[in-house]
Amino acid sequence: MSNEKTVVSLLDLRGVCCPMNWVKTKLALEDLESGQQLEVIIDDGEPIRNVPRSVKEEGHKLLKVSPIGEHFRLLIERN
Repeated sequence: MSNEKTVVSLLDLRGVCCPMNWVKTKLALEDLESGQQLEVIIDDGEPIRNVPRSVKEEGHKLLKVSPIGEHFRLLIERN
């Protein structure tokens, strides 16, 4: 058994319209324990402008934002 406290889950939201990006991200974060990480792939435009801001407003840590083609990969740590 591993002693790692961090579990990374993947949520692919390519093609999902706002505000559902944040709703689905928030629901996925609720399923995690504090300190666990969620990787989210979202579209450019409204999603990348709104989801990172909402993550921070909820008190979670936005660890990394990486462009991948026309999309972005977010790494979020649940508070």
